[in-house]
This record gives sequence, structure tokens and C-alpha cells, in this order.
Amino acid sequence: MTFSRRSFLARTLGAASLAMTSRAMNFAQEQTIAGFDETDTNANEEAVWQPKSDRKIRMGIVGYGVCRFGAAFGLQNHPNVDVVAVSDLFPDRCNGLAAECHCEKTYPSLEEMVKDDSIEAIFVATDAPHHAQHCIEAMRHGKHVATAVPAVFGSLEDADRLYETVKETGLTYMMFETTAWRDGAYASRELYKQGLFGKMIYSEGEYYHYGCHLIDSLNGWRIGLPPQWYPTHSNGFYTCVTGGSFTEVTCYGMPSVFDAYIPENNAHGNKFGTEIALFKTSEGGAARMGVSWDTPGHGGETGRNRGQFGSFFDSFQTEIPEISEKFAALDLRKPPLPPGVESGGHGGSHGYLGNEFVEAILEQRKPLVDIACALNTTVSGVVAHLSAMRDGEHMTIPQYVYPFEK
Repeated sequence: MTFSRRSFLARTLGAASLAMTSRAMNFAQEQTIAGFDETDTNANEEAVWQPKSDRKIRMGIVGYGVCRFGAAFGLQNHPNVDVVAVSDLFPDRCNGLAAECHCEKTYPSLEEMVKDDSIEAIFVATDAPHHAQHCIEAMRHGKHVATAVPAVFGSLEDADRLYETVKETGLTYMMFETTAWRDGAYASRELYKQGLFGKMIYSEGEYYHYGCHLIDSLNGWRIGLPPQWYPTHSNGFYTCVTGGSFTEVTCYGMPSVFDAYIPENNAHGNKFGTEIALFKTSEGGAARMGVSWDTPGHGGETGRNRGQFGSFFDSFQTEIPEISEKFAALDLRKPPLPPGVESGGHGGSHGYLGNEFVEAILEQRKPLVDIACALNTTVSGVVAHLSAMRDGEHMTIPQYVYPFEK
């Protein structure tokens, strides 16, 4: 069952909820999409970017929808990238992406683009329900792949298929999770790698995006979207900091005041506009990760971590002298980006994600948000939603490891 947002509203909303929805829609339309206005970043401006190679990767980009993600990560401006082809199902969007990427070759679909043997890598910025399918299709045609979040859309079966495809092909796969390069998460990751946290005792992540379900999307896939099917901007505050995973979950959902979340009114059979997940981590610690679409007020993507030796919330704090001494010696500024590549939105993460994908291909190494991290970050939310639908049933979460580690 597919439908547009407008026809959905016209058919299903009653007078009272329509008034509430109209207010939320006006709010959503007047605001910048959450994350795109957050461009400040703590980079080392004294350092100079050093190229890993003089080779240019021949890249294709697919997807230029409402978020314009296809051109949002600076790939078209990277000195090691030549965007040779672009694609979108809608001709006007395809032409817009081509103009933004200074690219003359266009394809009407990803299925046509992947047949181009000259393309080495593809960035998939299509609708979320097709991320896994499109990544698998690209890799089956020999392309390295990066994808917008989430890695899979509510399907454990798709997660297994995607994992096996990466494992079988040996190609580079990366999910562009913005949390990974937010200043706080970057600093926390560096601190964690140096042992300044010890084991992580407790983590929190919040992705609060009021009116998300009103953003016009292909076939209305955001209408009634289960919050924990889009969990990466909260879960990443643990997984993209520690490289760990969530092993067990109990999740609770709150039915929404919007008619979009009446199960019969959305394609997902979902009634929750907010879902709060309580996880056990692979270190034996605990985490609380919340996603909400329908609660006004404080929004955005925030997180915090508390370890055995110190904690991070806006800044690192510890009362242990030797840990404090090690902390004082660290430079927690992010490295410089290539000339012409801006740090971009979502806390200055966009340019860093694009650069990480490019350099992982050039150096033939796994990227920061590899297939294991991508699935451990995403699938935990899929299971969390199942838990919420079963009134908080305690559930075990499938685990993924990087397939090339010995």
C-alpha cells in the first residue's frame, strides 16, 4: 500500500487531529530539517590535510530527494573523487543533482547506473526502505558502497542479506552515520581508544525530531514511521564511540496523538511516535536510547557517556589524577578536511563522512562505520521496536562482526 502524504491526510484525519497536524506541518515547513543547520565543528585549523593518494575514484551518486543528501557530503568536491554519473527517479531532481555535482552523465535509476562498468563506487542516498536493496545491487555489480542511514529498514532478513553480500564481495561498505563525527562523539571515541573511559558503564543517546513524520518522502515512507527503525542518530553515541554493540533490549513506546500513528493509517502498522529503549551493551554496561517524532520542545541529536574512569557530557570530567594527566595531553580537535570540502551539517559531520569513505577505499581498509558497526547500530533498533510492540518484552539482539577480522 503506497500513498502520498497529501492524499493520506485528506482521507484519514479527523477535524481535531487535522488541526493539530496542520500546526505541526506548518512548524515543520518553517524550520530547517533537523541537523542541517548545525555546522559548527572543532577542527584543527592549524593542520594541513595530507592526501593519501593522487588517484581519483570514479563515483556515482544516486538520490536527491527532500533532504538533498546526494550532494550533502562533499563527495563532488573531494580532490580524490570524480563524480562520473548521477541518478534519481525524478528527472528534475536528477538534473539538480547533476548540476550540483558538475556531472553530465545521468541515469534514470540505480538499476541502470550499476551496469556502468566505469563506476568504482556509489553513494546511495535513496529512500530508506530501499537502502539495503540498492546497496546489495551495487555490490553485486562490483561497486564499493556508502549509504545514508539507516542500513536496513525494519528487516532482520535484509540485515543478514546485506551482511553476507559485504562478506562475499569483499568490497568497501560504509554507513554515513552523522553521530560518528559530531565533536562530542569524536572526542569520546579518541578518549575511549586511549583507555580514559575504561569500560563504558552507561550511555545515553537521544534523537528528537518533532514533525519528522510530516516530511514529504517517496511513497510516504515516513508516515507512521516506527521511531526505533531510524535509531542510528541516538544509538551511534555508543556504537560509534566504542565500536561495541547492544546485546539485549527492553523498549517501551508511547502511542502518538497524531492519526498518522493509528496502525491502519500507515504502512508499518505502527502506533508509537516515541520509543525509549533500554539496552545491555557488549561490555556489560547499560544504555538508554530514545527516538521521538511527535513531542515538541527540545530536539536534535545528543548523547553522553559514563565510564569506569570518567564521563563525557559536553566535556570530559574525571577525579582520577593519572587519567586527568593523560586527558590534558590529548588534542581532541578533528583533523583537517581536503580543500574544497566543507564540514557541513549535523554538527559538522558531513564532510568527514565523505572523506572517510574515500580514504577507506584508497587505503583498502575498513571504514569507521563499517558493515558490523552499521548493522549493530541499526538492527538493535529494529529489535527494540519489536519489544515495544510486545509491551516491553525482553529480547536478544543479533550480533554482527567485521567479516574480515581473523
